[in-house]
Amino acid sequence: MSTTIPMTPEGFARLKAELQHLKSVERPKIIAEVATAREHGDLRENAEYHAAREKHGFIEGRIEVLEGTLGRAEVIDPSKFSGTRIAFGARVKLLDADNGKETTYQIVGPEEADLDRGSISVNSPLAKQLIGREEGDEVTVKTPGGSKVYEVVSVTWG
Repeated sequence: MSTTIPMTPEGFARLKAELQHLKSVERPKIIAEVATAREHGDLRENAEYHAAREKHGFIEGRIEVLEGTLGRAEVIDPSKFSGTRIAFGARVKLLDADNGKETTYQIVGPEEADLDRGSISVNSPLAKQLIGREEGDEVTVKTPGGSKVYEVVSVTWG
């Protein structure tokens, strides 16, 4: 039984665009590279051929993963939600109790989480502590460097 994967519309679109790029640009390019390398003769000692085949395998594997993920995706549009309780899709502004620094994260599906974009997986320890909380609540998260305490400053949607 395959389970659904929660995903925002933006995350779904990003993965779909990656899949399309791999199929329409990267796959044909690497197939041509394999063919060119094959023409160079003895395949046992042809490093260019083996590198191209390895890259081809990686691309095919990624295509398979993306197709499986997108096929099981349950797209959840956070702009249709409101309220003060934190749930999937919420943008949460947190205040770090140790250093007073504010950080904003959106809680998204595991396949689209990207700290550089300010999104964390719904399965992450921080998100698990935040789900169900409201503005003004404090959460404590265990990290490799010790426990961190955050205050929920705001919860927004969309």
